[in-house]
Amino acid sequence: MEVGKLTVHVRKNISKGESRKLRAQGLVPGVCYGANLTAPLSVVVNPKELKGSLDPARGRNTVITVTVQDGQSQAAQLTAMLWEYQIDALRRHVTHVDLISIDPSKSLEVEVPIELLGKAIGTVDGGQLHVERHTLPVRCKPADIPVKFSIDISPLAIGDALHVSDLKMPAGVIAAIPESFTLVTCVAPKAEKEAEAAVPAEGVVVEGAVPAEGAAAAEGAAAAAGGKAPAAGDKGAAPAKGAAPGKDDKKGGKDKK
Repeated sequence: MEVGKLTVHVRKNISKGESRKLRAQGLVPGVCYGANLTAPLSVVVNPKELKGSLDPARGRNTVITVTVQDGQSQAAQLTAMLWEYQIDALRRHVTHVDLISIDPSKSLEVEVPIELLGKAIGTVDGGQLHVERHTLPVRCKPADIPVKFSIDISPLAIGDALHVSDLKMPAGVIAAIPESFTLVTCVAPKAEKEAEAAVPAEGVVVEGAVPAEGAAAAEGAAAAAGGKAPAAGDKGAAPAKGAAPGKDDKKGGKDKK
């Protein structure tokens, strides 16, 4: 196994039964698509060899030379990257792999890890560090993909923030999100609690407010009676015009003719 190199085999039988057989043999089904391919190519991948082909520092951003064996004609070669993979929830084994064929001369978008260095000064004074992103999407050619972005957060005081514009981009690398985007902030604990308190918890009733169901019922009754619903919290509101009399209103005997 060599970093940056991988051999796969064309998979002609793509049935579920065949996929189970492959997994039982320690292999996994995969698909390769992208540049220089007219249609997705079904392949068989050895997950151990795939892991060995990835640079430990770059991970999925490793550019791999993939040799495709079909058992008949001369093997073809593709420049590719690991795009996606699926893992069994219980056994934690790789169950499927997606490889994307790329053009080395063209830019593509990838996610590059962000590494935070040091300890923010503001945290010593009780501040809280908020990390908005752990990776940064960038556009560049495959050969220019950075291993990571390192940010020194030690100067951050309470109220300070670091943005995409604070990062030093290598030559040929462009951020795929606005430079004004906040990456990490240091906020005061009080400000954090006030922000949480500003959002009412689910099910909390504000004092003096009419519940939605009660408001709807009062509105409906008032509309039927030809009047308006009493205002919230108005204990002395007069009954709606034309409302049916209560028991006390019936006292006084029969009507005179």
